[in-house]
This record gives sequence, structure tokens and C-alpha cells, in this order.
Amino acid sequence: MFATVLPSCSTSPVEVDTPVGDAADRAPTLADVAAGAGVAVSTVSRALSHPARVNVTTRHRIERVAEQLGYVRPGSAPSNGGTGLAVAVLLPDTNNPFFVDLLRGVQRELKARGRHLLLIDTENSAALDELALSRVRGICDGAVVLTPRLSEARLDALEHASMPLVTVNRPRRSRPSVVIDAASGFGQAVEHLVSMGHRRLVYVSGPRTNWSTERRWRTVARSAERLGVEVSRTGPHPPVRAAGTGAAEAVINSGATGVLVFNDMIAISMLQRFAERSIRIPDDLSVVGCDDVFAAACCHPALTTISSPAEQAGRVAVSLLLGGDVDESRSVLLPTHLVVRGSTGPAPA
Repeated sequence: MFATVLPSCSTSPVEVDTPVGDAADRAPTLADVAAGAGVAVSTVSRALSHPARVNVTTRHRIERVAEQLGYVRPGSAPSNGGTGLAVAVLLPDTNNPFFVDLLRGVQRELKARGRHLLLIDTENSAALDELALSRVRGICDGAVVLTPRLSEARLDALEHASMPLVTVNRPRRSRPSVVIDAASGFGQAVEHLVSMGHRRLVYVSGPRTNWSTERRWRTVARSAERLGVEVSRTGPHPPVRAAGTGAAEAVINSGATGVLVFNDMIAISMLQRFAERSIRIPDDLSVVGCDDVFAAACCHPALTTISSPAEQAGRVAVSLLLGGDVDESRSVLLPTHLVVRGSTGPAPA
């Protein structure tokens, strides 16, 4: 631990006690500098990476603490070749096409800022999320977390102990995050189905550990109640193609004529299962997906889906992490919209 004495004005010296115990045996970290300067870890990161974006008084205090502690920025060492710092990106599944556009946005913004991307597939495991964030400490200048499983308390603890974090599709209290407002898109989808005469709907839910699953369901349920139609739900289902067969069978037995699906991967697989069962889409059932991945426009019939600004989300996440025009403490909400294609039509008579 470090004991610190914060100055009463900018001209006073900053006193930082010598580390004791285990801390004396390791290199100082961003968190150590932040504790010594009395600021957030993200502020230290920006002060050392983009000095012009931090108040001059705060920056000088951070620089003095960093010098006294002997902190060396990752990437300033010769082993990094002086080519710039890296940012870790944690995602749950490299097989999910939704992340392709999101990663493209992250990569383009990092390139513009002279950073490199360290991609980590945590295989839908909360334990691997935590392990990865711990191991990239001191290697990366921060992390963009696309995995929704870690609790708020664990995220706070990891951020304090290691480096700045920005979450995507996982809002946090007084912490930077980017949220794609898919829930409002599901509200649009309910209105779309009801406008074509559907009176019994079913929501195919995603995994319980995904924050957006319940948020989407609440929007669907409220919209259905407001419009005076019935709605039920099936699941939870993992957000992968293999879940589509079981989800399709559950929908067939639900009596619904309009189906709202957690993501396009499940929805496209469901379309295939419906075809195997000789269920006509959209004559017998109307299906709406979410994310508007590339394959959504290519399957048969083409999938009506909720279009998400994934690439923009990636760019904004990096901007929040590294500093820019966006307030570091706010949650940025990005709008979505419904794209109507061939998988939805009038309710069967």
C-alpha cells in the first residue's frame, strides 16, 4: 500500500511514501500513480499519453508522482519498439459476426491515435475475463470490455488495481460505457408486428448473464401491454447458431405468430429449422432478429432485424478510454432502427 499526502495547492510538493510489503517487489502501476496523485486511473492514463487533454495543474501533479515512484509507461520501453501503446479488447466469442464491425471501429480509432489492438477471446467465461484483465496489466494502456458477465464490483476492483476500462453494452455507475440501444429497436419491432395484425408474440431471450437480455424483454413486454397484445418468452438461450434449433421448436409450440429473437445468429438458425419443419416464413410465422449482421440480408427469406451502429460503438469506446471530446464519466447511448425485410409479413388469417 502507499500512504500519500496531497498538496493543498499546486505549488506544494507531492509526498509519496516508499512502498512496503509486496508492493516494494513490483513495478509501480497506473493505479499507484493515481493513488499518489489523488485522481482516477483514467486521468493518469490520459495525462501521460495525451498531456494536452488534461488540466495543466493536474498533469504536473501526476508527472511528479510518476517520477517519484519510478513509473515507466508500457510502450516507452525498448521492447515495444517505440511504436505506441496497446489497448486490450476483450470479447466473448470470435465466431459472433456482430463483433466484426465493432472491432473494425475500435481498430480504426486506435490506428488514428497511434495505438495497437490486443484482441482477447475469453470464450464466454467470466473467469477468463478476470484473468485476462489481470494479465494485461502493465502491458496495455487500457481495455475495451465487450464481455457482459463480470459484476459491477469486480469491474471496479479490476479497474482500480490495473488500468482504465470502458465497457460496451454494459452501463456502469459513474464510469465510461457505450450502450447500443437495442431495447428501443425491440419496441419498434413490436409495433411493426402489431401493425401487421399479429396479436400473439414470443421473445426468444439470450443468456441470463447478458445485461441486455432483460432490458430487451422489459421493452417487449411493456410495448405489448401498451398495444394490447399477448407476449411470452422462451429461454434463456446461448447467443450462438446452435441455439436456433431448440429455440425454433419452443416457438412452434408457443402459439405465437410473431417472433422477436435476441440476436441474428439465433434467428438465422431458426429460419433454417422452420424450413426443415415446412413452416413458411413469413406466411406462418414472422421473425425479427437483432444486430443486422452481414448474413441477415443474405439468408432466405432475408431477415427483418434491428440495425446496430457497431462500428460507431467501437470508435466511441476508444475515444472514452483514451480521451477526446466525450466526458469520461458518462454512458453514451447509441440509437438503433428496424430494417424490414422478407421475414416479416401480415399475421396468418
